[in-house]
Amino acid sequence: MALKLEALLLVLGLSLAQPASAHRKLLLFLLDGFRSDYISEEALEFLPGFKEIVSRGVKVDYLTPDFPSLSYPNYYTLMTGRHCEVHQMTGNYMWDPSTNKSFDIGVNRDSLMPLWWNGSEPLWITLTKAKRKVYMYYWPGCEVEILGVRPTYCLEYKNVPTDVNFANAISDALDSFKNGHADLAAIYYERIDVEGHHYGPSSPQRKNVLKAVDTVLKYMTQWIQERDLQDDLNVMIFSDHGMTDIFWMDNVIELNKYVTQDDLQQVKDRGPVVSLWPAPGKHSEIYHKLSKVQHMTVYEKEAIPSRFFYKRGKFVSPLTLVADKGWFITENREMLPFWMNSTRKREGWQHGWHGYDNELMDMRGIFLAFGPDFKSNFRAAPIRSVDVYNIMCNVVGITPLPNNGSWSRVACMLKDQASSLLCGQLTIWALVFILLLCPI
Repeated sequence: MALKLEALLLVLGLSLAQPASAHRKLLLFLLDGFRSDYISEEALEFLPGFKEIVSRGVKVDYLTPDFPSLSYPNYYTLMTGRHCEVHQMTGNYMWDPSTNKSFDIGVNRDSLMPLWWNGSEPLWITLTKAKRKVYMYYWPGCEVEILGVRPTYCLEYKNVPTDVNFANAISDALDSFKNGHADLAAIYYERIDVEGHHYGPSSPQRKNVLKAVDTVLKYMTQWIQERDLQDDLNVMIFSDHGMTDIFWMDNVIELNKYVTQDDLQQVKDRGPVVSLWPAPGKHSEIYHKLSKVQHMTVYEKEAIPSRFFYKRGKFVSPLTLVADKGWFITENREMLPFWMNSTRKREGWQHGWHGYDNELMDMRGIFLAFGPDFKSNFRAAPIRSVDVYNIMCNVVGITPLPNNGSWSRVACMLKDQASSLLCGQLTIWALVFILLLCPI
């Protein structure tokens, strides 16, 4: 019976999010590291581009990322509607003991292996398989062959895209919609995250980048009108996670003070979440030593809280270290990540970070949407990153794959809910009936 219940929960998103009408075109923006309060009611008074978008469409209170609140796990959660332990992209840095291969935030060739990406099918692959035309700009993973498929067009990420790159990508995407070359376009922008890391989430540098984005989005709304796309194009803007202040001068946990490198087979990542593979015979010793360290929690794999939806992941390590908010875990101080500052030397301290407990306020992201299928000037209750997939599928008119999202959290955003909800109700009862007839 438990298996049947789990199956019912898994198909909930599939059954309730059936497309209700002919699909329109969809433009997606993934704004990395965009914390929810960056567009508070007070902040919007100084951001005319965002203010116009909010007045024309939907704004949720905040979006809760998946755990860990890191980029690659949430890139995939947003585009599959599945938790990290389901889609298997469980970190920016991963290791597979069976093959001795590593995923290192996309910088090594092994990160392009199907091993990491084939755990689930992202929306851009589903659409491409359905003969829809997908254009992707700087989107992490668009260059990867996933389940044997690549999108129609991928402008590969190589360096942090500039504001000019961002504006040009929008213009090109809108032209592609206008001339019929694209059904979906997805644009990734990273500079808000970069400046949040370098200078902190409240810094003038981060705020200036946000103003630059605001200016480009203001032009975008004009460009949509100029191309006469306003009746055939929906736009969604969301982030993968937020950002919080860190103070390395005081809040550093150095692992080499407690364990030696010889005791460890592998260490992946630094910061709020660190994965450890103890050397053979050293698991209990390392666990007990690190359990005494303040300002972090050590989890054995099976003891990871279920609310993280993380512990069943294929690449999750035997020991996972989770730092308290604002604390940073590293092997030693020499391994702290610096950035090239104005001196052109690696001496820039980082002042912001993310990856902490996904329920923390500072980890919350954003979700905005406008277009012919969305209500105007509508404020929605908080949603989760797993919920975004279903609303995307609905507006492009494609049946979502089984997922962990909640249709009830996003259905209120649409102008015409009646037909989609009726379709969903009929479909879910059909699925329930089938599942209940199946043997355990």
